[in-house]
Amino acid sequence: MELFLVFEQYPVLFLVFALLLGLVVGSFLNVVILRMPPLLEYRWKKDFYEFTEKPFEESMPPTIAYARSHCPKCKKQLLARHNIPLLGYLFLKGKCGFCQQSISFRYPFIELITGLLTGLMAYLYGVELQFIAAVLLVWFLIVITWIDLDTYLIPDQLSLSLMWLGLFFSLFDFSITPSVAIIGALVGYLSLWLVFQLFKLLTGKEGMGYGDFKLLAAGGAWLGFEPLILVLLMASVSGLLIAMVQMLLKKSQLKIPFGPYLSIGILVTYLMGDSLMQVIFAV
Repeated sequence: MELFLVFEQYPVLFLVFALLLGLVVGSFLNVVILRMPPLLEYRWKKDFYEFTEKPFEESMPPTIAYARSHCPKCKKQLLARHNIPLLGYLFLKGKCGFCQQSISFRYPFIELITGLLTGLMAYLYGVELQFIAAVLLVWFLIVITWIDLDTYLIPDQLSLSLMWLGLFFSLFDFSITPSVAIIGALVGYLSLWLVFQLFKLLTGKEGMGYGDFKLLAAGGAWLGFEPLILVLLMASVSGLLIAMVQMLLKKSQLKIPFGPYLSIGILVTYLMGDSLMQVIFAV
């Protein structure tokens, strides 16, 4: 409690704290993004082999919480100073301290974007419960975005947890009402499900994954049903623009993950939805 009082008296100190917290959490999010898909695949395989009563001998991949970080190329365990958010990357000059192979820039980038967005939530909401809600939304969306980019998969553990968090925070005054949140979740899921079924009926192909339905349902739980129009508009336009750029650069893909664009739409609508809705409906 005393710490909260200090943060209330010194808002700049709270901003610095939030920024540092975001950098540390961003480092952890990198671990989740890297390790969660292999763990899920391992568990799916294990369940399948147990169901078919076949022997399963595959070794378990590194866990999220307990396995120490290591270089993905030389497999050597990283030292503590190598894992300092942002500074570790700069200290190593973007290379592994053991094998000197290049470290992907995405790791410090995720740390940086997590830190900046966490700081932004602190600036916007201060030392309030809404700050906790907002940073949880941000952190979940970052993980969902990068896992979908890597694997074309949105784990239910993330999308459904995010939906339940939205429903939980709807119990508080700063959020939408529980009834609006429930309707938003239903509309979010069913809207994309209907589009999916219609596209499949007309083309015989599946245009998106079920994870997208659940992510939009989570967005509805946080935003309500009316702002989902804005979410889908931003997601569709941004996805189309990226696809056009990829075509111009001759890097077009057969599959385009929709989760990152939905995540952008959800976050922007959460932060600026009222103003943007007024502009759209005024026109």
